Amino acid sequence: MIAIAALWISVLLIGGGFALDRVLTGAITRNFDSSLEYVLIAMIRSSEIGPDGEVRLVEPLGDQRFLEPYSGLYWQISGGNQEPYRSRSLWERSLKAPTPHVDNQIHTYDSTQFPDEELRVLERNVILPGSKTNWRFQIAQSREALDTQNRAVRATLIPSLALLGLGLIILAALQTFYGLWPLRHIRRAIAAMRGGQNRRVDAPLPLEVQPMVDELNALLAHNEKQAEEARLHAGNLAHALKTPLTVLVNSATSSTSELAETVRREAATMQRQVDHHLARARAVGRRGAAQARATVWDSVNSVSRAVAALYPDARLDAAGDKTVVVRVERQDLDELVGNLLENAAKYGGGSVFVTVGREGGMAEILIEDDGAGISPADRDRVIDRGVRLDSGKPGTGLGLAIVRDVAEIYGGSIALEESEDLGGLLVRLRLPAG
Repeated sequence: MIAIAALWISVLLIGGGFALDRVLTGAITRNFDSSLEYVLIAMIRSSEIGPDGEVRLVEPLGDQRFLEPYSGLYWQISGGNQEPYRSRSLWERSLKAPTPHVDNQIHTYDSTQFPDEELRVLERNVILPGSKTNWRFQIAQSREALDTQNRAVRATLIPSLALLGLGLIILAALQTFYGLWPLRHIRRAIAAMRGGQNRRVDAPLPLEVQPMVDELNALLAHNEKQAEEARLHAGNLAHALKTPLTVLVNSATSSTSELAETVRREAATMQRQVDHHLARARAVGRRGAAQARATVWDSVNSVSRAVAALYPDARLDAAGDKTVVVRVERQDLDELVGNLLENAAKYGGGSVFVTVGREGGMAEILIEDDGAGISPADRDRVIDRGVRLDSGKPGTGLGLAIVRDVAEIYGGSIALEESEDLGGLLVRLRLPAG
């Protein structure tokens, strides 16, 4: 914005400078020509035809420079067969006459006939009383005085416009800086809301932008209300389905018929969907908490004890930065770590290792096991909801899908890789650091 303002200011000042230079130098030139025209008219009025039929000046022109050789101010009268009648200031030189004019108007032009002196010339054709000859009256003056005045004007005009342009650019920069200060404040406030530090733009701002802030806060409140209503509807629906599904599964368990098997299979599928959406609804609802923070190491220790109780043959170890904090609700963090640790203990070979670290603005939780691992072709597929590569182990196949969805809700991600140290699967969980 400042660059565009500076460009427009420069263009306008340069254009205005050329226009102003043209006006000022034009006025100086017209004033210069007016003074020569006055002398030309005086010379014509002082001229008459003598008894010999030649032109002569009855009264000498008053400017002393006409009598000083090469003074820079000259006059000349030419016409007929007479030698040009000229001022003493021309000395042995004479003014050349361009193409004859057929009118009696004053003509003005610049002449370079003298190598060391450029002239400004005014001339007029006049037929004097008592003569039929068309006499050419010429008055000339060196352009040095005119050019000096023009240079003086430019020497003042250019620095003045440059200083004016610099001042306008600085003023535009200051106006932009201070004028956009409220927007920068709003941007920081929005960034703080995304980072979970604030829920609203609550700092006092100028009256000009306060209506926009009020509308923004109203929009945020409206969106939060809609999200909360959607979460409640999803949760209520999932809970409403959970009880009938349990009844169907229990009823079908007592029978071995093909219909009962179909009911159990489809009810299990529905149960997985219900569990999945319940987990998402809980995560979305807790994501609205502005000050959500949890220490990763505490969560890993707590969940490790619970998993160790479920799988006593598995060995769980952890290392890394014990101070890493993530912008995630503790309950959701426990669910994320718990799903991953339980999968590693269930499908691994007995050894599970957790590494906690931080890279830039993201916390990294690496969970490795010594199991068979997952082939690269199956790694993307296994994260889908309900996909199980080992149907011999109990479970719903929702663990990794829930981890992915909840991590993405908080702005994180999950990636499956091969463990170089243990040879099994390595799960890389990344979450925003607090």
